[in-house]
Formats: sequence, structure tokens, C-alpha cells
Amino acid sequence: MVSQLSSTAVPQKSGHTKCMEDTPTKALSSALVKVAEQRDKTAFAVLFKYFAPKIKRFGIKQYGSEAMAMELVQDTMTSVWRKAHLYSQDKGAATTWVYTVMRNASFDALRKIKSKKEDQISEDIWPTLQESECSNDGFNDHLQEKQIQKYISCLPKAQQEVVKGVYFQEMSQEQLAEQLNIPVGTVKSRLRLALQKLRAEMGDSHD
Repeated sequence: MVSQLSSTAVPQKSGHTKCMEDTPTKALSSALVKVAEQRDKTAFAVLFKYFAPKIKRFGIKQYGSEAMAMELVQDTMTSVWRKAHLYSQDKGAATTWVYTVMRNASFDALRKIKSKKEDQISEDIWPTLQESECSNDGFNDHLQEKQIQKYISCLPKAQQEVVKGVYFQEMSQEQLAEQLNIPVGTVKSRLRLALQKLRAEMGDSHD
């Protein structure tokens, strides 16, 4: 929908363009209201033409990636189209409202990036731990196991519980949450923090 709407022809009369440049607040608010009340595609095209380049610049600065910046443009303007009815002229300018939508979309994207990176930590670190368990050298295996236990013992108790529960007792995160009587989200966050610390501690010896 957004890609179709963004290509909608925007009136190019010089007077209209000058008006948008000189007094954008009133014109943008009017366009946003038209989108909310009439699902006006021409009004949306006006919004898209004004905001898309600014959102893209913000996205490139935020992510260092033009592709991700364009995703932010699409996500933001899709939300503007869908949620325009939530905008109230009495509560602020259209620019403030749209940039709030943009920041929320940006936070969502950053959370996804962070989650993906944190999930990758376990993929990076646990093969190292598993290698120690599979070692054919009993003496080395014993030393490595002691070293791993030493690293884990340095973690806060709450983080030790989730590491041992998930990776040594082979419990699912849901089972562990039930056993500890805490939300699954808390298990996930404690586990991620623990893995980050373990990775930092083990980094030098396993690089």
C-alpha cells in the first residue's frame, strides 16, 4: 500500500510547493487529517514526499545502512497511513506526531537487531563449551570443565540458575521459568546477560 501511495502524483504547482516550504505545519496537519478522515491518497503522497527523505536520512545515520533506512521509511509511513486517525491537531504538530511514529518504528527495529545479535551469542559460545564435553582427552576435558565452572561461578546467582538450568539440566526456558516462578522474558534476559559475560570472560582464551 505504501509503495503504491508513495508513487501517487503530487500536485506540482509552484504556489503549492512554496506553501509547503513556507508553512509546512498547517499544510501537513491538514494532509494528515485528510488521510485520517478520508483515506486521501493524494494527501498521503504529500506527507510521504515531505517526510520520506528526512526519515531516510535519520535511518542512515541511525543504522549506517541505506537498505535499513528505507525499511524505516516504509515502516513509518505504513504506520502513518494506518494510525492517522490517532492524530489530533489539538495535541501537537503533524511533524511531532510523525517523528514519534518514526522513533517507535526505529526502536522496534533496534530491538530486533539487538535480539538477533544476542541470540547469536549462544550460537557462538556454546559450541566452545560443547567441544570441551566432547574432548577425547580426559585430562584436558577435566581442566576445561573446571574452567567453565569457574567462569559460571562468577556470574550473579540468578544468571547461574538459568545457565545451569538451560544448558546443563537441558530444561526449556518455559520449564525453567515455571520452576523459578518468573516470567519467560526474565529467563531470556538473564540468559542473554549471562552469555554476554561468559563470552567476554572466555574471549581471550578461545580467540
